[in-house]
Amino acid sequence: MNTPPEEFVNVSEERLLAFATACFEKVGVEHDHAAIISRFLVNSDLRGVRSHGTRAANGYCRSLTEGKLNPRPDVRKVHETPTAVVYDGDGGLGYLPMLRATQGAIAKAKEVGIGMGLVRYCGHYGSGGHYARMCMEDGCIGFSVQGYRDQGRYGNDGGGPNPAAHLGYFGNPPICFAVPGGDGPPVVLDAATCILADDQRGPEYEALFSKIPAAFFKSIGYGAVASLMGGGLTGFTLSDEIRTRWPTARNGGMVLAIHIDAVVPEAIFRAETDRMTRDIGETYTPMPGTDRSLLPGAIEEERLALHRQKGIRYGEMEQQAARALNERLGVALPWD
Repeated sequence: MNTPPEEFVNVSEERLLAFATACFEKVGVEHDHAAIISRFLVNSDLRGVRSHGTRAANGYCRSLTEGKLNPRPDVRKVHETPTAVVYDGDGGLGYLPMLRATQGAIAKAKEVGIGMGLVRYCGHYGSGGHYARMCMEDGCIGFSVQGYRDQGRYGNDGGGPNPAAHLGYFGNPPICFAVPGGDGPPVVLDAATCILADDQRGPEYEALFSKIPAAFFKSIGYGAVASLMGGGLTGFTLSDEIRTRWPTARNGGMVLAIHIDAVVPEAIFRAETDRMTRDIGETYTPMPGTDRSLLPGAIEEERLALHRQKGIRYGEMEQQAARALNERLGVALPWD
């Protein structure tokens, strides 16, 4: 899904931001809140992370219109310690409360070396990279995960279908580590925990369960830990009230910020990141189907620069989602 589209229209960052913001406003989201959600979605488009870009606005707006998510949540801080802060998302999308939780985590990390932000009672928070990258851009190493209510119960696995509830397909919560570089690109592992993509289902994939079981046991473990850290740890099981009123708000979110300067001079650490990425590029044979040996995050930085210069490559699946919004809400399409 996140491979560049072969056929596309180029859409400017500014027009796409305006389009998405207008769509969210049409379904009752206040302007500043709509602009925050749109900024995160467009950031994903800029980096070529098509699965979590503005195409998601169509489903979000439908959920907001249908009363499954709260368009005007009262996002508030409900708990705080010297190292942690917890926000109540009040049934809205996860972007605004996670933004505030991340800002709180970074502030605490700069005070005591490490800080954690958590959100309970919210909807989808998008890519974990949004919040881990915020930490990275402020002199920290960032880590973020999201959890879902009832993860592990059949029908609530996340990701694609799970035929016969195979354990090998278990879970797919977002997870991200973001590590800053110096002159070179950062190392950003922005992914989901399941080793298989959502559309990789069926006998040919199930044959891999016995061929490479270690890979799947790792995947299962990553999914379980991420779900508990990004869900159970947030306290989203304390009450069912919000989920009963806003049924899509069944998620939590967590972000951890580690202030680099608290333990080692930041420039020294960034230089080591650069050394590793450089040596891997010069030493290792590229993976099949690729022509360079790169660590996660490098391609996204290249696509960001390209899309800011030439426009975002908007493929058919993005265009279909935008047309649906245009037809339903009357907001003009962001391309000519």
